[in-house]
Amino acid sequence: MIYKVYYQENAHEIPVRENTKSMYLEAQSEREVRVKLQNFDYNIEYIQLLEGAYLAHEQESPNFELENL
Repeated sequence: MIYKVYYQENAHEIPVRENTKSMYLEAQSEREVRVKLQNFDYNIEYIQLLEGAYLAHEQESPNFELENL
């Protein structure tokens, strides 16, 4: 399964919407995504499962790249 993670790069700063970034990860569950990211100092805002038409739409984006962690 592929997940889209919305995050801020520094968990110690106040979140600002304009600084929100996203990444795509392949994992079996949301919990596995959190485990993969636990060593990073990210403020995870939201983890979204991508499937079906929404996944196809995201894959067409030039920003779509699966992260290898």
